[in-house]
Amino acid sequence: MAAGKIPATVVTGFLGAGKTTAIRHLLANAGGRRLALIINEFGEVGVDREILTGCGDEACREDDVVELANGCICCTVADDFLPTIRKLLDRADPPDHIVIETSGLALPKPLVKAFTWPEVRSRVTVDGVVALVDARALADGRFATDPEALAAQRAADPSLDHEGPLEELFEEQLGCADLVVLNKVDLLSDTERAEVEAGLREQLRPAARLTTAREGRVDARVMLGLTAAAEGDLDSRPSHHDGAADDHDHDDFTAFSVTLPEVESPAGLVARLQAVVAAHDVLRVKGFAAVRGKPMRLVVQGVGGRLQHYYDRDWRGDEPRRTGLVLIGEKGLDEAAIRRQLST
Repeated sequence: MAAGKIPATVVTGFLGAGKTTAIRHLLANAGGRRLALIINEFGEVGVDREILTGCGDEACREDDVVELANGCICCTVADDFLPTIRKLLDRADPPDHIVIETSGLALPKPLVKAFTWPEVRSRVTVDGVVALVDARALADGRFATDPEALAAQRAADPSLDHEGPLEELFEEQLGCADLVVLNKVDLLSDTERAEVEAGLREQLRPAARLTTAREGRVDARVMLGLTAAAEGDLDSRPSHHDGAADDHDHDDFTAFSVTLPEVESPAGLVARLQAVVAAHDVLRVKGFAAVRGKPMRLVVQGVGGRLQHYYDRDWRGDEPRRTGLVLIGEKGLDEAAIRRQLST
């Protein structure tokens, strides 16, 4: 890397695209690199850092995983991100590579801009922006605006002058990417995969590359070492917010956490969550559950109605055995109704 700068990779992608899973695979296959991770969460409860440090791999050292839970990283660059970068750089054993996992609702370009600050630019370079895309969600039209629905929203709110929030966010993440990973391709038929790949290529900026993956398994040699120096190439990364005074906010989305007692079984919890997702169009569910009679912690993750669960580690003696979940959806999500439904 030029001038001895430490490379940094920004990993972006919508809620549930597989960012944390890809980073876990990266840690396990880093080829001897000392990686430091900065994990950003949208919402009041951090889950992704816990998933990474609970993986049982020596590469997931707690000291090397920093969580920024004070809001979306693209909106708190000066307050949270820059001080964190300084601390990593000033360590006695600075990392070989920094990996930054943004919130699924973050705009990557404001973060890349932060690397142009003189005190950072002289020591770190953005090796590349990697955007993960959920192939199944893309094939199902999750990121395509419903024209009739958007017209109704604009009629209700005359100040709405942009595309649907999901479509706009998707375009922001693609528009900044050096590498786009079409993840979860195993959930598509051959015909669907060909159609999705063709459509996605049409949306990439000219310099971006596209690769595919299953379960976030991307070779470290593909994901790291892009040498894009993205902080010096901002003009080629289009954004809906170019020229606006950092007016990005998250009023289009809402997140909240729910705490429940121990559950009787993983299947029972998943059934309750699927009913909630179907009734309220929840975009993302993630968290941990305590299962009665089981010593291990259950990880629960879901994108729409696709829910997964697995045990990752034993509950520690200093941890309360309870279930904690984060739910994220578009503005208007009925938090009270969801809490009642999950508690029943």
